[in-house]
Amino acid sequence: MRAKRKAVVLLSGGVDSATALALAIADGFEAYALSFRYGQRHALEIEAAREVATHLGAVDHAIQEIDLRLFGGSALTADIAVPKDRDMKEMAAEIPVTYVPARNTIFLAFALAWAEVLEADAIFIGVNALDYSGYPDCRSEYIAAFERLAALATKAGVEGKPVSIHTPLIDLTKAEILEIGAGLGVDYGLTLSCYDPTPEGRACGRCDSCRLRRKGFEGAGLSDPTVYADLVEVE
Repeated sequence: MRAKRKAVVLLSGGVDSATALALAIADGFEAYALSFRYGQRHALEIEAAREVATHLGAVDHAIQEIDLRLFGGSALTADIAVPKDRDMKEMAAEIPVTYVPARNTIFLAFALAWAEVLEADAIFIGVNALDYSGYPDCRSEYIAAFERLAALATKAGVEGKPVSIHTPLIDLTKAEILEIGAGLGVDYGLTLSCYDPTPEGRACGRCDSCRLRRKGFEGAGLSDPTVYADLVEVE
């Protein structure tokens, strides 16, 4: 019997990464989930990631400790206010302060190292460039560039077995992502998207991520299982 292909899946605990994990498994990969506790204010997402990895059947789930608070520069890793109550136009106007400098480059570098050790030929990352984002490290051009780097900078790549970077969600709306995940049996009640949750784990309901999540559930015609601390109408 032919061995299954292996994939490292970056798993934050949110909607997109949970869906990416489900897609990797549906595509026949043995999935090795990788999460990061990097000093983020919403570190509660790590527990969500644990639950998602178990729920979806990841072969292993590694949690890497790094501390990007050393550099700061983001509302997620420094004493900078998380934007609240913004409409979609405001979100799309500029790169938001919730952008963490070079985060996906750092995460993908760790994923690449683990993929080499596992002899995995794929990395899955749930980046999405279609909704508001504006994050420079969520674009297809960036992913293609990192894939070229991976082929040049690794033993596997030099030996003709490069790791491919899979971005199955990059051109999808949040509603489309949720529809796909629901069809694959993802329990979105386990996920956490909020950038500024309460200490008890309730989503704020007002940050960009909460508003996009709510808009996505509405667009998909699905019930949003999230417990919000506050609700402001989504525009």
